[in-house]
Amino acid sequence: MSVRRLAQEQPESFAFTPELEKIAQDLIAKYPEGRQASAVIPLLWETQKVAGGWLPEPALRAVADRLGMAHIRVLEVATFYTMFNLEPVGKFFVQVCGTTPCMVRGSDDIRAVCQRKIGAERQITADGTFSWLEVECLGACTNAPMVQINDDYYEDLTAENFEKLLNDLAAGNPVKVGPQNSRQGAEPISGQAALIDPEIYADRSKPVAGE
Repeated sequence: MSVRRLAQEQPESFAFTPELEKIAQDLIAKYPEGRQASAVIPLLWETQKVAGGWLPEPALRAVADRLGMAHIRVLEVATFYTMFNLEPVGKFFVQVCGTTPCMVRGSDDIRAVCQRKIGAERQITADGTFSWLEVECLGACTNAPMVQINDDYYEDLTAENFEKLLNDLAAGNPVKVGPQNSRQGAEPISGQAALIDPEIYADRSKPVAGE
């Protein structure tokens, strides 16, 4: 895993919005008195959304102060979990899985599309629409290759349908989340092959004739 550091360029300040303060109150209320630090991960996640998809250093200090934690403790959490972005990202942040199942199913082709359409890793397009990063396993190996864009998974990708996906996102067109082919969920590409006997789903609560 690469070393995770804060971005060199930082805003001067960060303040909780009224909406974020309400979220903080609701999260803290889930834990016993004096245990508000337990809300650090979900509060960082919500703060990242408010801050534009990343966590600037002033935001980390604001979260720490809100939870009564030492600043360094919140920094430790933010630098440990890769779900937290420590530098600015595009409106659509593309995380390309490059682990073995995706690699053998064509993730190199997906990376090539990112390099051609977006640019280098961690680089935000001039219009602020896209940035991308190769990451470790995202847990959708059956539907490889796949990417995560913001909060959603897009699976069963090819260079062609992935490029179309990026074009549609940029144009504001509706896109399909999940498999980009005919697959439903993580079933075999040829269709369901197990648990298809109707007897499995028979209502056993009713008496059967002859019994």
